[in-house]
Amino acid sequence: MAHPFLSDEWMTAAREIRAKYADDAPDIEVELRINIGVFDVPFRDGEVEAHLDTSSGRVEMELGHLDDPDVTVTTDYETAKALFVFQDPAIAMQAFMNGKVKVVGDMMKLMAMQPAIQGADETAEQVADEIKQITEE
Repeated sequence: MAHPFLSDEWMTAAREIRAKYADDAPDIEVELRINIGVFDVPFRDGEVEAHLDTSSGRVEMELGHLDDPDVTVTTDYETAKALFVFQDPAIAMQAFMNGKVKVVGDMMKLMAMQPAIQGADETAEQVADEIKQITEE
């Protein structure tokens, strides 16, 4: 069943997918703590606050903001979904260049994270595919 990106239902389903593959996934060597602010969310008023944290060696994405993030990314809902679910680097760069993505913090650390997360191995690809399947278009 598909859910709106970043909804409580989507977060629960994504968490279950990541947990299912946790033993097979290699550790992520780049530590990065990102706060994410997403506006123009279709299923609620206001902004959704989320974060992505790899300091455990795994990708952990949860609702709410972290204290002392390395980077804060702010963007609209559709761009966030393209970046975090569909992981298209061309869309990411285009959105950044067009001002649709605001980044505050350690940009070099953020750029170092991209290859560590995207297509790291078969397990990462399987997790990404299953997360795409649970995400409403």
